[in-house]
Formats: sequence, structure tokens, C-alpha cells
Amino acid sequence: MIDKLILPGEIVALLAKAPRVAFAGSISELEDLACGGKGVQAYDVCYTLPDGRTLHEASVVRVKNGISANYSDPYMRRRDPDCMVIADGGRTDKPLFAERFGYDFAPLRLETFQWLAQQPLAVFAFDMGRPGAGATALAICPANAGFFAFGLGLLQGVLDLDALDKPYRPSTILFIAPPFRHTHFQGKQVVVHHRVDTHEIFSYNLYPGPSAKKGVYGALINVGANQGWVTAHCSAVQVVTPYDNIVTFMHEGASGGGKSEMLQQPHRLPDGRLPIGKNILSGEERHIEIQRTCELHPVCDDMGLCHPDFQEDNGKLFLTDAEDGWFIRVNHIKSYGTDHDIEKLSIHPGRSLLFLNIDAAPGATALIWEHISDAPGIPCPNPRVIIPRSIVPNAVYDKVAVDIRSFGVRTPPCTAEQPSYGILGLFHVLPASLAWLWRLVAPRGYSNPSIVGGDELESEGVGSYWPFATGRRVDQANLLLRQFQQTLKTRYILIPNQHVGAWETGFTPQWLARDYLARRGHARFLSDQLAPARSPLLGYALKSMRIEGALIPPWLLQVDLQPEVGPAAYDEGARRLRQFFHEQLATFLEPDLDAIGRQIIECCLSDGSVYDYEQLLGLSDG
Repeated sequence: MIDKLILPGEIVALLAKAPRVAFAGSISELEDLACGGKGVQAYDVCYTLPDGRTLHEASVVRVKNGISANYSDPYMRRRDPDCMVIADGGRTDKPLFAERFGYDFAPLRLETFQWLAQQPLAVFAFDMGRPGAGATALAICPANAGFFAFGLGLLQGVLDLDALDKPYRPSTILFIAPPFRHTHFQGKQVVVHHRVDTHEIFSYNLYPGPSAKKGVYGALINVGANQGWVTAHCSAVQVVTPYDNIVTFMHEGASGGGKSEMLQQPHRLPDGRLPIGKNILSGEERHIEIQRTCELHPVCDDMGLCHPDFQEDNGKLFLTDAEDGWFIRVNHIKSYGTDHDIEKLSIHPGRSLLFLNIDAAPGATALIWEHISDAPGIPCPNPRVIIPRSIVPNAVYDKVAVDIRSFGVRTPPCTAEQPSYGILGLFHVLPASLAWLWRLVAPRGYSNPSIVGGDELESEGVGSYWPFATGRRVDQANLLLRQFQQTLKTRYILIPNQHVGAWETGFTPQWLARDYLARRGHARFLSDQLAPARSPLLGYALKSMRIEGALIPPWLLQVDLQPEVGPAAYDEGARRLRQFFHEQLATFLEPDLDAIGRQIIECCLSDGSVYDYEQLLGLSDG
């Protein structure tokens, strides 16, 4: 099989020295390796360190609906946002390996190759993005970590090299070497990018988030940066209303910002009502009755490929899915009946799935509401299931034109006694220039279940994909700005989740915004339907909102109207948000920043109004 690959000489030598190499040409072959071998029901992934210690990394079981893997270290159950380092001389704003660890990467690179050459290996090829619109890749993984290879194959696809009519040259190679986390990095997740003739990614951990998912994403972003296009950190869905309108939403945001949830139906109570929220002070609950919500046709779950080949000259952004499978977080599903679609899909998938941080027994059915515990009484906040797009009902494979581009923010509660940045109404309408700023800042937000970290207001940066990008902030900012300038017929909105002022809402705001805006179709807002938000960073707030005859209370649209909040607490939250924006945006004022981009940032730094932002790029006329 190696004769089907065009590889650097040292990689050919590595594969030649390995005691056994299993070249997989299908996902079923990777599944056979995922639990220690075909037919094996339970397997422990362990590694012997040079000092003789044996470290247990994960327990893997074969279940009726796929493979379930659980990490012994709770730290390994979420992505560490500081895991990426760069080990080459290319342009980057990211931490350099030598600066962080105090030595050059070259000896460790060779040591990694030497270790892999001593292991039975699983190797397979895949396309990043789409064939012809992305890049080629190869994964080299220790065979005893077959569950990781299986997950990577579900996420990115598997190429059958035997079916190709010419040799395959990977532009990216992913190397998996788990024990180095303990021998070199004090147990921390570390992913090293070495961008040479072949983009090499060294994953020194077995949680797929930083490497199989975001590491591959980083390589794809690097390809786009060199060629002038973006892979957006987003989900996308075509929404079909009861009146047969079709409106396409693209939803971006930092980790936990509601991308997967944008593809889900609203969670109803047993009597069919939709819960809007619960007041955290009074305990009052509000509901809404919508007899029939919209039909959903998912396009992508986390990565939208905005390749030049897909664009059309109609003023809207076009994208398609950049992945083969979706890495779905299910922490909000705590019992049967919460989300019938995902529950049915995961219990009776028709093909094997990978479950992470789910408590499952060999031979049983993995249930996505059975979350493993990080400690007694403390469930893991990041249970996951990888679902192939091919089994998702009504999934859209072709490119789509984006009508509404939303951005999600995890917001804390805001009250008069405890002001916070939780001042966003149910949704806000943004001028394009202000929407661009929100993507430069990309707040990670409150109570993030996906990553290791606290609840402080932190930035994930340009497009919310900066944690995975390997280059420079200003280059990505310019690429995004150019994209916004070319797609002014796409509308922009801002949506909170978790809280709206003093009301705990979960993801209800984006579900209501999606159904409301889809029902409106392509109608423009009239001047008397919107009002400038009290904070200019929030663009326009709605004055009123009615869905299927049900009126949304105005204090859910303009948080300063809530008696539990009031103008003073709102203004304090706005001040904190303003300070955060000023701190983050100042880092983009580099000589290479586009002139229009500089004007937009300076408008923010000088406390411009929403009207000032409109003059710079305009309010979408889509």
C-alpha cells in the first residue's frame, strides 16, 4: 500500500521500520481496530513510560451502536485552549515551541518518529475540506489507539488508496504519540504544528478535539490563508417554514456558542409548550406555544468551507460542509425525551458511532444522557458523539447561499445586584462592520462546557477560529473583512444563549430567532421595528416580536427594561463589554490591517454609534 503514497523519505523509513502497519481504506477497517481488534469487547489503552510506569489513558468498549471511549484523567475530557504551539520559522502570532518549552523541536520530532517506528500502526488517508477544494492528508496513529483513528475517520472521512488511479501525495500528515504528554509536557495536551513542505501535526494526546478536529481545522485554515479564502467556524442550516419559505442560516461563535444547537429543534415540554426561560430571582417561568416549528435541513455542524469555487456574484456568501462527521456535544441531554432527533439517531444509527465521556458497558447500547462522572456527583460537562453526516436526515450536500449570518455568545445572568455582560436581548440586528468586530473579538463566554477554563470573559479571536489558526491575526482579519465586503446581501444578527438578563434561557433565543426570521423570509425590517440598542456594540434591538400570534415580552428584547436589571446595571455591563472590545481590538492595529478595517476598529475605540458603523460597510439590504 505504501507504493500508493508519495511521502518524505523519513516517513517512508518510519513506516518500513514499524513492526506492523495496518493501512485502512474504509471506516469499517478503522472500527475493527478501535477496540483492540475485531471482535474484542473491551480494551484498555495503556502506555509504558521509559521509567517503567504504565499509564492508563482510556477505556474502550464495543457497544451495539458503535464504540465508547472514556479517559481516565478528567482533564483529558475537554480541549485545552492553550494546547497549540508552532515549531517552524513561518509567520505566526501563536506561541513558539522553543519559547514555551525552552528547547528546539527538531530532536523531539525525531524522537517521536523513533517511538512510532517501534509501534504497530494504523494509517489512512483523507481529504481535508472537499476533494479539490481543500487539501490532502494522512494520519499515522499507534494501533492500540484505534478508537482515536476511528473518530478521526468519522470526522474527516477515509480514502481508499486502492481505488485511486494515481499516487496520493498528502500535504498534511498527522502523527499521534500519546505517551509524550507524560514524558515531555507534564501531562498537558500539546499539539505541535510544523509547517514545512509537508504540514506536520504532532498530537501528544488522545482527546480528538485539539488534533483530529481542531488540528486538522488549523491545517485547513492555513491552506485558505495562503490561497485567500476562509473555513468558517460555523454551523449552517436550511430552514423550511410551514409556508414553504426557505431561509439559510449560518451560525458562528466560540466553543459552546450554539453551533450544534442551531441544527436542533427546540426542546419542548411534555405538553408541547416551548420554555422561553426562568427568572433566576423570582422563579417565574415563561413559555410560548408554537403549534408547528420549522423543518430543518442541516448543511454543516462546525466547519463551513467558503472556497472561491463555490461563490456566486449575487452578494451572498456561499459555503458547504468541510467535514464528513459532526462532533456533537450532548451535555444538555440529561434524560430520555430531551431531543428526540439526536436520541433516535444515536441509538439506532444504522452504522457505528464513536461516543466519548458516555458511561457504557460492553455489548450494551450507549445512551447519550448517561454521562460519565468527573468526580462523585459531578457529571462530565463535555460528553460527545461523532455522527457521520451521511446518516443525518435531510442533510444538504451542495453549496448553499447564506441569508442570515448569526453569531452566538454564552452570556451570564445580569441583575441589579450582580451586573455583567449578560445584557444581550433575544437577538440583535447588526450592521456588517459591527458583525465583523464581533468575529474579531469572539467572546468565549460564560460556563463553557467544551474547554478547560473558567467563566471569565475571554476572546477566541478572529472568526472564533483563532485558537486553531497557525498564522497571524491580522491576515485572518483581512480575509474576513474581504468576505464581508463581498457579501453585503447576507444579513447579520447577534444571539445570546444561557441567559437574557435575569432570565435563564438555555439555547431558546437562537431557536426563537431562527423560527421568527425564517417566517419573515426576505422581508426587510421597517424603521419602526428596530431601535438602536442602549449599547452601540449591540447594534439594533427589536421593539416587538410576535411568532404565530404569540408575543415575546419586550423586556426579553431590551434587557434594560427588566426590573431585575434596570438601566444602571445594564450600563455597567455595557461598560465591561466596551472595555473588553477595546482591549481585544487594539491588538489588530498593525500596519498590514486593511484601511477600512482600521476605520471600523477606530470607530469602536472612539465609541461610535450604530449609525457610524452603518456608514462604513452598511446595513445589509438582503
